[in-house]
Amino acid sequence: MVNRQFTADRPNRLWVADATRIPTGEGVFWLAAVRDVFSRRIVGWKTSNRCDTDLILAALEYGIWSRDVRDGDLIHHSDRGSNYTSFRLSERLRDNGILPSMGSVGDSYDNALMENFWSTLKIELVYRTSWRTRDEAENAIFEYIDGWYNTRRIQRELGYLSPDEYETAWHAQTEPDNLTPAPTGAR
Repeated sequence: MVNRQFTADRPNRLWVADATRIPTGEGVFWLAAVRDVFSRRIVGWKTSNRCDTDLILAALEYGIWSRDVRDGDLIHHSDRGSNYTSFRLSERLRDNGILPSMGSVGDSYDNALMENFWSTLKIELVYRTSWRTRDEAENAIFEYIDGWYNTRRIQRELGYLSPDEYETAWHAQTEPDNLTPAPTGAR
């Protein structure tokens, strides 16, 4: 459904999702995340010792809980990993009126906006740090996503605003009787 067109005219129209490995002294640690294409905000994320459907569902649930999701308005896009093709995920998407979309097999360009986030996270955090425990890694990821990336990390595509600032500006512009200028990012 997406065809590599990673644009949205408002929040909660298109989410991209994926999971990645994070190394720790205790072994591999998995991070699943969901990103809103409009503002590039990470709307849901979860970590686990295992990359299973429960992990993917937990990241999705976080996104659903934190956002105003309306039936039939939102597309959830991912790769074709087994957890993203599971019946449980399909049912949960359907139960929330979210339309599923998947890229082609083995083509990272079909989920490029999520791959872009993994690259940013790994360059800015993971490759610069080593964690003894999974708890240390999870705390660092929390600080990065919720304390830095969403709230303060500016992005050129958003007119040099953070994801939260971009969404705030958009909401201010779209609410009646508000004279705040529109965000200047590429849309």
